[in-house]
Amino acid sequence: MTNQSGIPNRKPRPKAVVNQRDCVACGCCLKVCPMNAIRIFKGMFAKVDESRCVGCGKCVRECPASIIVLKEVSP
Repeated sequence: MTNQSGIPNRKPRPKAVVNQRDCVACGCCLKVCPMNAIRIFKGMFAKVDESRCVGCGKCVRECPASIIVLKEVSP
């Protein structure tokens, strides 16, 4: 599918988003991320590198606090 200018439309891709306020920095998410897209920021919370995240959802399933979600992000 293309837009009016003939350029192919790019669908938004899901990316992992961490509720940083509630993150306890346990590291479970970064251990299962196949793209190494997650880091613990200043020992306080997980942070996702959107350029590396492929939206597989492994971190969402692994998070014991259920504070990671997949959200569509425009390319």
